[in-house]
Amino acid sequence: MSFTPQNLSELKVLMQFNSSTSLEGIKIHKSAAPELIAAAQHLHAGGFITQVDGGYLTQLGIETAEHAHSLFYLLNSGDHE
Repeated sequence: MSFTPQNLSELKVLMQFNSSTSLEGIKIHKSAAPELIAAAQHLHAGGFITQVDGGYLTQLGIETAEHAHSLFYLLNSGDHE
């Protein structure tokens, strides 16, 4: 099992959010990379974000973004032995 390119784009979008608050949103502009636009659309369809072009995290999105941030920090911590 491995991450698909779409999964990686979705993770990139989720990493743009501040997962510690639901009061900060993002906007994916029309000039963004097509894969990021598609990722935002897919995240919206899945109920992770409130708008097709970003918006705010839903409760599901907050939980998912927290996991994404945790995974990122674990993989990049440098404390692996």
